[in-house]
Amino acid sequence: MRACRIERRAPLCDTTQWPDSIHPVLRRVYAARGIDAPDGIDHRLARLLPPETIAGMSGAAELLERCVREDRRIVVVGDFDADGATATAVAVRGLGLLGARQVGYRVPNRFTHGYGLSPALVEDLLPLRPELIVTVDNGIAAAAGVAAAHRHGIAVLVTDHHLPGADLPDAEAIVDPNLAADAPGQTLAGVGVMFYLLLAVRARLREAGWFATRGIVEPDLAGLLDLVALGTVADLVSLDYNNRVLIEAGLRRIRAGRASAGIAALIEASQRRAASLTSADLGYALGPRLNAAGRLEDMSLGIECLLTDDAARARHLAGLLDAINAERRGLQAGMVEQAEAQVQTFLARHGDAALPVGVVLADPAWHAGVVGLVASRLKERLHRPVIAFAPAGEGSAELKGSARSIAGFHIRDALAEVEANQPGLIARFGGHAMAAGLTLTADALPAFAAAFDAVARARIPSALLDPVLLTDGGLDGADFHVELARQLRFAGPWGQGFPEPLFDDEFGLDGWRVMGESHLRLNLRHAASGTAVEAVMFGAYDGRPPPVRLRAAYQLALDEWNGRERLRLLLRHVEPL
Repeated sequence: MRACRIERRAPLCDTTQWPDSIHPVLRRVYAARGIDAPDGIDHRLARLLPPETIAGMSGAAELLERCVREDRRIVVVGDFDADGATATAVAVRGLGLLGARQVGYRVPNRFTHGYGLSPALVEDLLPLRPELIVTVDNGIAAAAGVAAAHRHGIAVLVTDHHLPGADLPDAEAIVDPNLAADAPGQTLAGVGVMFYLLLAVRARLREAGWFATRGIVEPDLAGLLDLVALGTVADLVSLDYNNRVLIEAGLRRIRAGRASAGIAALIEASQRRAASLTSADLGYALGPRLNAAGRLEDMSLGIECLLTDDAARARHLAGLLDAINAERRGLQAGMVEQAEAQVQTFLARHGDAALPVGVVLADPAWHAGVVGLVASRLKERLHRPVIAFAPAGEGSAELKGSARSIAGFHIRDALAEVEANQPGLIARFGGHAMAAGLTLTADALPAFAAAFDAVARARIPSALLDPVLLTDGGLDGADFHVELARQLRFAGPWGQGFPEPLFDDEFGLDGWRVMGESHLRLNLRHAASGTAVEAVMFGAYDGRPPPVRLRAAYQLALDEWNGRERLRLLLRHVEPL
């Protein structure tokens, strides 16, 4: 397997339109992401895509508006990840704000219902007597579930952002940005699609005089944007301009102390500060705590945390989520260790050259709710697409798989190619370019592993398997200061497709010590300028001292302690010189 190499990003545009007030380093960072002028970071809500540009929006808004006005019983069907949880909370809260009085929700059980709107879930919804089911973050592949709902006289409105298959469910309305090729909004998360639908419904209700005739003040749906920001970041969708507008608006509300009780409680549980919260905090601190409920328990716990307006109850629920997340971390660590042992055993027997390009791993003792995290970790270490499988349930003959991909290899399309080549090998699948889920029978695993590897070998050029760490170049000695670190921190929002600034330089080692069991604190000297800087690298100590001369890829970070800020480099990769 190839070692990681550092490569500096090339500017995608010039920086002549930037004012001198923008730091030259920040201008360089923006240019490497294709932003050539201040308009590209003008994140005002007024610049959002209009709702009517989203595929299927008109019909969906008309149906939902009618159900609100006619006081129909609406049940929102969510999903058991952070996007699904926030989308459910946005739907329930938003419909209530618009005047709907009979709104409930349900989330499928991972083990008894499977994913999304299934016939089994429809049967369990019948006691609620829904007149309309609204799916959020699922439904685009729920043909059987929609048909089951229709047999009971229940209408279905699908809101989703996953890629549609060849056949669409026969729902009364479907809104999904991917229904139209090259249409706007295709990177929206499920929560973003639902938020847009609420905007469209509000506009129709306004035109119909709904708020005036009922004496209702037209609701400000911006109050939902903290939820939209969390779900969008946690789902790892690409942060194009429109998504950055949504996320930045949500972060502004949070930093101003106007977050919902549930978001505020999750921030407190994760020991972050609302006033300085970033998109990275949403992705690495809040998102995992919310996701943990869906992975190991019932996502309804997470949704209730997001729906409550009682601060004490929110803190209690956030504490439960924090405890479940700690359990998840322990379970994940063991599963990742076992997966790495599988890989090392294979390499010892067959050599690096025999490692599949498309890696498939499975273990009968693994937990189906955590295999996505295993796939993600192994994908990072192997730098090739990985699918991890676990039993769908105790005694089940089915396996649930979660896939993670590398840039340049569309994982959902790869699964579609496997299915086309060998119909029936996969029972069900769906997903995005970078992540997907699938189900197959245990006896089909060997054939699937071979078929998936064959597609990966045919579709992935050798160069894509060479792990490259892209950086924004080096810094001058004068750039190592708190003010630039602060500007970079809040210059995003950073995330998938709009990466946080990363720099690389050569350093000398003045001193070092171990923190905890595996972390390093280093005193470095910038080789080009002689500037002394402090640095940390997490999980880097393997019993050997760091090199005395090194090249490091690093972020400018702020170390906050007792109300004071100081500069600290966060090392992401080190190689000896």
